Amino acid sequence: MLANGSLEFPNVAPPPELCHRLQHSPTLSQLVLTAWQLGLWFAHTLVEQELQARAARPTVWGTCSVCGRRLQSKGFAPRQVLTLVGRVRWRRRVGRCPERCRGSQQSPLDTALGLTAYQQSSWELQRLGCLLALFLPFGLAAWLLAQLSGLRVSEDSLWQWVQQFGQAAQRQEEQAVAAWQAGVAPTLEPLSEDITALPLLIGADGVTVPLRPQVGTPKGQTRWREVKVALLARLSHRFNRAGQRRTHLQHRRLVARLTDIQTFQAHLHLEALRQGLETAPQVVWLSDGARGFWRLFEACFSHLAVGILDFYHAAAHLWQAAEAYQDGNPARTPQMWFKRLRHQLRHGYIHRILSELRWLSRSPNTAPETQVILRRVHDYLKTHQAHLQYRHFKQQGLPLGSGMVESACKWLITQRFKGVGMRWSEAGLEHLLALRVAWVNQRFDVLFADDDLSLPIISPNP
Repeated sequence: MLANGSLEFPNVAPPPELCHRLQHSPTLSQLVLTAWQLGLWFAHTLVEQELQARAARPTVWGTCSVCGRRLQSKGFAPRQVLTLVGRVRWRRRVGRCPERCRGSQQSPLDTALGLTAYQQSSWELQRLGCLLALFLPFGLAAWLLAQLSGLRVSEDSLWQWVQQFGQAAQRQEEQAVAAWQAGVAPTLEPLSEDITALPLLIGADGVTVPLRPQVGTPKGQTRWREVKVALLARLSHRFNRAGQRRTHLQHRRLVARLTDIQTFQAHLHLEALRQGLETAPQVVWLSDGARGFWRLFEACFSHLAVGILDFYHAAAHLWQAAEAYQDGNPARTPQMWFKRLRHQLRHGYIHRILSELRWLSRSPNTAPETQVILRRVHDYLKTHQAHLQYRHFKQQGLPLGSGMVESACKWLITQRFKGVGMRWSEAGLEHLLALRVAWVNQRFDVLFADDDLSLPIISPNP
């Protein structure tokens, strides 16, 4: 038991089979694993004895929440909870209103331990299970949890935990957005002075996910919907071994929602304010040509941010023009024309490209079908002319491609939600996605307890 800062080991002898196995382990690995099991037995016994000691202390009874009368003790009642050290059992005092008001039964020790009524698994176990489910399918996560802890938890239990805490994470963010829209200023995330002095990058992209067509059944044709993803990070630079300067992201935060662009806009705007949108020395918006994201940029960030259209996306439009201008004539080489236009685009000569496209789209020597394509490419680049100043952007040390955002889409969405044969319900995907985002944004542990549950296990002799 734990008393006055001293530790008293249990006076109960460990299981004879463990002692025998420890003495006769032929290899180092078997010796270590047996000692590990023995350590878990000691931990389990210590926890149970400490709980029994706390249950024996005098109890201060409160009042009934219905009638206000003082609760009366009804003796000891058993309680058991599955924890990382196994199933822990103890007996504690319970009290009830003398008027037998409904819902008046209480256990002060349960409240002090942070347990809720009918809770069957401890918070640290649920946290570990959810953490594994963030990266692995539920069946594999349950198997790995058994390998790590020796506990058998069904994949259905893991799924229930993810729904419970994912819904809490989702509700937490929705309440924060509602409070902000009601006029409550958002709390800025604490940043060091070094991070605060760096430019803030905001990038957005979308990725489709497979959904079930009907609730409660996997039958039917797969329905695809887009998850909108935004990356917020501070831009710094590093030099590689060749002495070349490379962009490096620090303090990454993500926003990801399976929703419409208006709802996504509110969540992204709030997160940007949390990350110092209004105090950053420079704000950079980077995206491909999706119209919804650029409308979002104009609505929320254009007055503060430099907008950059993904260079490779703009070059892809140039290739459409070059391919169309071949116009069935094998003597023309679209590769050469595209290479020249791409070089001009990269080095800031967008006005030359626009002039050439405009002239070709009006030339009588150009086929009508080709004129339509050239005119469409011209109008597109004209619309984004301010976002195509790549020479100037490069001189400022800003990224030209949205690969960082696309990479975030891959490891946040594709790797977990688009496995072979996977199809999700909307609620199931949203709750797991909310947990993954909370983990990336370092808001995962607060969903489980006020105390720090992420304390690493430290080897006694590393």
